[in-house]
Amino acid sequence: MVKSVLAEETRLKLTEDGLFQAALPAQVGLVIGKLSSSLDKGFVFDLIPTPANDAGEPACSLLESGKDDRKKGSKTKTLAEASLLVIDRDWVAEHARQVSRLLLGGVNVIGIYIWAAESSFKTSTTILWQTIKVVADAAQCYENDLDERLLIHISFSPRRWSCRNCKLGSTFSSSSLRPCDFKMGKVLPSLQTFKCMYNFEMRLPIFCADASKAWSFGDALRSGITSHAKELRDAKALVDGNLVVGDQPSTSDTAHEVDLLLPFTKDATKEAHSTEEVMGIIVVSGAIFSSAYLCPKEPISQAISDIKVDIINSFRSRLDILCDVSEEENSRLKVDNEGKFGSVASPKKPAHKLTLHDIRKSCNLLFPRRILVPWLPGICICDYLQSSDSIQDLKDQWKELLLMDAPSDMKTILEPEAEATSLSTKSSWDFAHGNPKSESNGSQMKERKDSKRSTETKRHYFNILIALALLLLSVLMGSGLMFLSR
Repeated sequence: MVKSVLAEETRLKLTEDGLFQAALPAQVGLVIGKLSSSLDKGFVFDLIPTPANDAGEPACSLLESGKDDRKKGSKTKTLAEASLLVIDRDWVAEHARQVSRLLLGGVNVIGIYIWAAESSFKTSTTILWQTIKVVADAAQCYENDLDERLLIHISFSPRRWSCRNCKLGSTFSSSSLRPCDFKMGKVLPSLQTFKCMYNFEMRLPIFCADASKAWSFGDALRSGITSHAKELRDAKALVDGNLVVGDQPSTSDTAHEVDLLLPFTKDATKEAHSTEEVMGIIVVSGAIFSSAYLCPKEPISQAISDIKVDIINSFRSRLDILCDVSEEENSRLKVDNEGKFGSVASPKKPAHKLTLHDIRKSCNLLFPRRILVPWLPGICICDYLQSSDSIQDLKDQWKELLLMDAPSDMKTILEPEAEATSLSTKSSWDFAHGNPKSESNGSQMKERKDSKRSTETKRHYFNILIALALLLLSVLMGSGLMFLSR
């Protein structure tokens, strides 16, 4: 349970000054940082306001509740103090989902902040708790997600900061929001960076043509990622060439290189199936770059855990992007084809919707490659660049989601995955004997075997004839020599 919070003073003071200058009646946004279960402590790196929704309306506003009193001449309450908070929870959650995709290992959306008067805050605790809950669902921090988030309140009347630990139960109660110690100081300069280039390989079973098991490639890949995550959880790690054992602390401030060693298992990522069920497998391989940041006093094992989660989340994010783009392209093609006379070719089936039975040849499925963009001092965000996109296409997204301008020097944007990250798939079809679904393939295999057997038989007879000829020749030569010697 988080009992204390240390926030980066330079970033939060900058946010506070901007809010007072804007003189907004209310604002809601995301809290970016880390929650350390081992230290019972939270670290806040920055606060990001949620932008206006598609209709141009703010994500947080005030609902007047004291209008009648003011008409009667009551001047004891201002508009903000007499109002309840109205929050577009779904929009805040969508903002959190998209921002979380840009964050690297260990850095997460760990809660929300609210800029409002003290009275509005106190009368809106249920609304705030509900908002935190949907944000937590949209931007899950960990594989085994923590059941707590932070709620930071910036009050302008009176002017002060406070922080509460929000327990994510099924219902709201008086114990759902508990105050925790909140301090500002230096957090970012003390962070340590851990980097890892992870090469992976997954094996997806190809079932017989059974409707209940004829998975699409996308669904099979998602299932494979889940299985691979379980295997990755038990992987050992080398940091700068040294095996990590236990919760040892980090003793160096330099960037660290991490190598993950998967355990030797007996088909841990595949379920056991009979030869009547499985016709073959598809081997999926590729590489993912991962990075994580370690806060003061956190053990190295925490950075390793963050990298493992980051690898799986990055894998899922790329698959989601690929599926979303494929759906958009096919929707656009359908719209473009509407109203045309004659036969119009149907949109090409997206790669993620192909069944495993359709993938009978080796192929490369281009995944968006990861790039690193400088954000806060010592911290980068990540984004995903598709083969048809350029970095220029992503600038508007960074501005909208994080209120950050793209670096003036494009050389500071790193591309650790220089080549487009791809999934190299290899089909291995091993048809079972007596499988009615593969009868035609079995006959082809039988023909090839018969042809091979016939060739081998002819070669065997030819070798025998040569041996007999050599024997006869040696006998004749021996007889000739004996005749000449007489």
